[in-house]
Amino acid sequence: MRMICQAAALSAALLFGGATVASAATAAPSEAYSEVYSEVTAADIADPGAVITDSAADLAAARTASQAIAWFSGRNGSTAYQGYCERAVRLAWDRVTHHASAIEHWRSSDGARHTTGTPPRGAFVFWNISSYGHVGIADGSGGVWATSVNGAIGHARQGYFANYLGWKPGNSN
Repeated sequence: MRMICQAAALSAALLFGGATVASAATAAPSEAYSEVYSEVTAADIADPGAVITDSAADLAAARTASQAIAWFSGRNGSTAYQGYCERAVRLAWDRVTHHASAIEHWRSSDGARHTTGTPPRGAFVFWNISSYGHVGIADGSGGVWATSVNGAIGHARQGYFANYLGWKPGNSN
């Protein structure tokens, strides 16, 4: 057993570039172990730039269309976001980009505008129903999750709101 421990200590010393081979092999067991089990620091790593240094925010995964839709469906019937449709879709997608209104979002360079076709699952869907516009999130089957569906967050057909503008791809930008 002692031979195995000494061999392991020697291997570890060679691997981590610790004590010289002679001193690790000939040192008393307690001395060899203290040398082998020293703390590994960034200086011990061949490429310190390879160490992940991202913040927790950078490591957080962007939301998916399913998660954005789940955000809305989990608040089905809530009146907390009445008059704040743009905020609701931003929170649903956990977006970094903020727009003052749905119509500003529609007119912005934030995503390509599409005026034909069924909006894909998770897409932002826009209507020109007031000076601020209106926005919801597509379910991918011709329906949307939005505020102001019977006075609350709800699910409706895309034609529920008048003056359809089009859609932009959903994202967590």
